[in-house]
Amino acid sequence: MCRWIAYAGRTIPLEHYVTEPSHSLVSQSIAALESTAATNGDGFGLGWYGDHPEPGRYREVQPAWSDDNLRYLCRHLHSHLFFAHVRAATGTPITRPNCHPFACGPWLFMHNGYIGDWSRLRRPVEALIPDELYSSRAGTTDSEAIFLGLLGCGLMGPGPRRDPVEATARALARLTDLAGPHPFRFTAALADGRDLYAFRYAANDKANSLYYRASEGGVVVASEPLDRDHGTWTTVAENSVLVARRDAPVEILSLAQFGLAAPSVDGSVRRLRA
Repeated sequence: MCRWIAYAGRTIPLEHYVTEPSHSLVSQSIAALESTAATNGDGFGLGWYGDHPEPGRYREVQPAWSDDNLRYLCRHLHSHLFFAHVRAATGTPITRPNCHPFACGPWLFMHNGYIGDWSRLRRPVEALIPDELYSSRAGTTDSEAIFLGLLGCGLMGPGPRRDPVEATARALARLTDLAGPHPFRFTAALADGRDLYAFRYAANDKANSLYYRASEGGVVVASEPLDRDHGTWTTVAENSVLVARRDAPVEILSLAQFGLAAPSVDGSVRRLRA
């Protein structure tokens, strides 16, 4: 599966987490330690916020370890909120539109997960995307479809605006119903240029790994620790969301309070409300 990092806090160069640490994201693209796929070489991407409301992005189909541009970009780009992702494809083509992160308006999204029987579920999942957002569907991945469907649950499009955690929980409830008995894993990051949200959820399966480290300067969230000092990293519990709002302490919230039950012993999750 994919590996990713998200950062929010004081403005820093992207290299601080993407390329410099001993187990940086580039290192994880070659030798991930907590993934079903040790190599994540099916493309990579960066997303960052600067002087504009919409995020900047750089995405490529070659492996992160082989792109010289990545090292220079990460050294010279500075941001207060950025994403980085290395991809291990799970059935969809290795193309630039299929590389994370995905963007729509001010929103940025990346995903490490899986929804079983995608060939059957593609049409009903895409039906969750409002007509006015469907033109943003540039690729063929389940991740992008889930992102646009999530935005349609109250973050963009018609109707009242919802809290991002509530909107995501609403989308996850619908997706859990669609997946039925098939595994559905959703370890993802969502941001609007001001606040960062990182989710760890699964139905009928174990959720993919997620960790964070917070300091006075900011918070970094990662699929796995970026160095050997594992004692400074905290696991994000399953069925939870990390909320890092600007100028506020990091919070870990249970998704149960937003309508999703905690996983049962067999790993399944049952919807409490749509």
